[in-house]
Amino acid sequence: MTAAKSKKMTLSCTEVSILAGTLARLDREAPYYKKDGYNDFNTFYMQAASGTKGGSSGSPVVDCQGRAVALNAGSKSSSASAFFLPLDRVVRALNLIRDCWDEFGIKSESVYIPRGTLQVTFQHKGFEETRRLGLRNETEQMVRLVSPVGETGMLVVDSVVPEGPAHKHLEPGDVLVHMNGEVVTQFLTMETLLDDSVGKEIDLQIERGGTPLTLKLEVEDLHSITPNHFLEVSGAVIHPLSYQQARNFRFKCGLVYVAEAGYMLSRASVPRHSIIKKFAGEDIESLDDLIAVISKLSRGARVPLEYVKYTDRYRNKSVLVTVDQHGWYAPPQLYTRNDTTGLWNAKLAIPLESPFVVSAHHAGHMEANSNSVSPLMESSPMDLKCQHESENTADGCIKMQTDEEVIVDRCHSGEDSLVEKKRRRVDEEIASEGTISPFGDLDDIKGGALRHPSSVESSDLAQTISSNASLAEQVIEPALVMFEVHVPPICMLDGVHSQHFFGTGVIIHHSDSLGLVAVDRNTVAVSISDIMLSFAAYPIEIPAEVVFLHPVHNFALVAYDPSALGAGASVIRAAKLLPEPALRRGDSVYLVGLSRSLQATSRKSTVTNPCTAVNIGSADCPRYRAINMEVIELDTDFGSSFSGILTDEQGRVQALWASFSTQLKYGSSTSEDHQFVRGIPIYAISKVLEKIISGTPGPFRLVNGIRRPMPFVRLLEVELYPTLLSKARSYGLSDNWVQALAKKDPVRRQVLRVKGCLAGSKAENLLEQGDMILAINKEPITCFLDIENACQKLDQSIDSDGVLNMTIFRQGKEIEVIVGTDVRDGNGSTRMVNWCGSIIQDPHSAVRALGFLPEEGHGVYVARWCHGSPVHRYGLYALQWIVEVNGQPTPDLESFIQVVKGLEDREFVRVKTVHLNGKPRVLTLKQDLHYWPTWELTFEPETDTWHRRTIKALQPTEV
Repeated sequence: MTAAKSKKMTLSCTEVSILAGTLARLDREAPYYKKDGYNDFNTFYMQAASGTKGGSSGSPVVDCQGRAVALNAGSKSSSASAFFLPLDRVVRALNLIRDCWDEFGIKSESVYIPRGTLQVTFQHKGFEETRRLGLRNETEQMVRLVSPVGETGMLVVDSVVPEGPAHKHLEPGDVLVHMNGEVVTQFLTMETLLDDSVGKEIDLQIERGGTPLTLKLEVEDLHSITPNHFLEVSGAVIHPLSYQQARNFRFKCGLVYVAEAGYMLSRASVPRHSIIKKFAGEDIESLDDLIAVISKLSRGARVPLEYVKYTDRYRNKSVLVTVDQHGWYAPPQLYTRNDTTGLWNAKLAIPLESPFVVSAHHAGHMEANSNSVSPLMESSPMDLKCQHESENTADGCIKMQTDEEVIVDRCHSGEDSLVEKKRRRVDEEIASEGTISPFGDLDDIKGGALRHPSSVESSDLAQTISSNASLAEQVIEPALVMFEVHVPPICMLDGVHSQHFFGTGVIIHHSDSLGLVAVDRNTVAVSISDIMLSFAAYPIEIPAEVVFLHPVHNFALVAYDPSALGAGASVIRAAKLLPEPALRRGDSVYLVGLSRSLQATSRKSTVTNPCTAVNIGSADCPRYRAINMEVIELDTDFGSSFSGILTDEQGRVQALWASFSTQLKYGSSTSEDHQFVRGIPIYAISKVLEKIISGTPGPFRLVNGIRRPMPFVRLLEVELYPTLLSKARSYGLSDNWVQALAKKDPVRRQVLRVKGCLAGSKAENLLEQGDMILAINKEPITCFLDIENACQKLDQSIDSDGVLNMTIFRQGKEIEVIVGTDVRDGNGSTRMVNWCGSIIQDPHSAVRALGFLPEEGHGVYVARWCHGSPVHRYGLYALQWIVEVNGQPTPDLESFIQVVKGLEDREFVRVKTVHLNGKPRVLTLKQDLHYWPTWELTFEPETDTWHRRTIKALQPTEV
């Protein structure tokens, strides 16, 4: 081939760049991009050293006279090589379109371009290679004679797609000689003959190992094996296996193929590129089969699924899939390509009367009666089976997330037993507390926190427990729980940094109608999550729900339905809490937790510091971090990934051994997520539990069919840190105050200083960074607990106005100041909006803890964004506030919704944003309501459901 000069023109908006190059080859093999993605084949490419970069694909390649000769298609990142697609078949398609327009006199809406295929991949091999494959000399001479001068080889079969037209007829290594009587040595000739013979038989003459063979094969329509529809269900994209992937995986076309696992399938560890073979016990041969099975399932159902992956094609794998039960995702949608408009049109994939849709509609419109108790769903949670799940980290649609799993993996194991002494104590407690009706109102369950069924004695499990465990381990094992938590990618709120969490919790309340488990917030980070509990004392796995997220302390309370335990309800029991006396330096404790195999393990440790102040810096993407907390340190533990509880020798819980999330930064740009474990005194947890059980007034929410009040938390929304009195004296604190604070707390000998106020709090602009808090209501303050107690006294006072009379030390002066407190619930974020592919919420506490909100009326916060969305294309990324849309202020979600409701499809929108660093910016983006409708998710405590509502769409599909 002779080299020729060429130029590549790249268009970027209004800018044009032209790169010169020399065509080095005109018969280069099609570039190979990846083993499980798109690769071109059965064509030559041109190769040149033009130094093109990513983003210039599709740019024209022109010769010296300005004529387009190819399209820029790819490049090699390790060199300056670029690959160009010849325009021969492009010109054919263009001519067919023109002819159609000329025939009808107008532009036809859709033009059929015939494309034929045998589902065979050919490679061009040199004559030297074809001779080694057995090509006869006379055949080679004949081919050389009739071929153009300079022909260097022939086409050889590389692969055949199973069950395609050439399956069992052609084999790898076959050398193509004739096609319809014409010698074929070039891809262009072969493709022309195939395209002209769609639906017809074609004659092939090949040589296999030197033996001539003649075949008749039917040419298949390439369009018929190119998917024109796909199913979207719970974020998963499923469609018939395309010809491209059938080539890559050596499967037949049309099988049910998982292009994206989404949420529902990734929870069950079904990876991308899987082929679904069975679902809910039924064979799946086509996408229609899968849709028919889904339409029979109810939300929350757990059914088996069999799949095969091309990397392990000879073994089917079986998993349990949990059907999305919360309505976070829209009902299954079937997208079909419209060749007239070029759009993919969506419609509901299953009938409105199907159980899947009916159960979602029912869950979203439930009403609870405060005086009655009813099951939340018809199917009993007792029907749930144990399943093994692990997360398949996928690209998904979320860009901001760090797809690192926070997996608490524990390698220690031990077997537990219940000794006679503990059994007697349990029986005595039961006798003193009586029984509780399984279906009662709130008054019926008060005082049931420490009720322990006596049927533990008759449990067969107790026969297998080892006697080598410590007494503390034996006593506490029936109260230990393993968490597996999944967060749906479509609604990763509050800066949550992973989609999958593991951790150990402890049962703090267990009655006939309510079970409560305490766990750290590095395991249960947000309320919008799917939680599965596995119990150490009984082999069962059941769902649970978040009922309380402490806004400051690192713990959450999760509720489960005891009736779902069946016979296990008599084995499982709540731990006995020991909030007082507080642990002191030198005290002996037992660290008890669970391994991933649900085996309890423990070790005796000594408290080295019972009041270490937690100091966790803000992450790059603000997320929950514990502040204003004192934690317990031990001399020995099981490592940074082992969480559990701290007990005395009798198994009474003194602290939650909790996992904390932090981010370590290396240099100026590199940071990594890490975790460490410390003890949280059980005092704070027991206070919240006491309020829940006693029915302290608060916002109602439905839990296990009963309306229960959940407590408010009164807070001084100020981040504090301790400073030693010796340092405080250097700042000018008087001797009288130093002595008073040292006398109040001779152990800590510290004073609390203000690190910053949460933006939007009542303390903002009243307290300043560096202020020392000396006293509240004339009572000296030396630790975080003193401030919490002062806030609780405000709740206990009938005529309280919610303010604290504080004495502070600021810049060498003592000042009396009245500071307001804030009241927060334990629901976490309960509302989000998805607009143009961005996840938008009100600024959560971790963002407000940065101490800054935009002056322009605060604004709504962009938490995440999705690949391929309008915000991705136009650069509206996360970690910023939207303060105006088309000049209209958006101070909160309600205002934002009202503004975007009036925006039309394909309309350009002007958006004013403020970044976390305070930098304002104005950009424009175009709405695409066809693919990216505007919708919101809200949590309704009265019905204990998340409700999805379409705000703006071209074709609303709200159910």
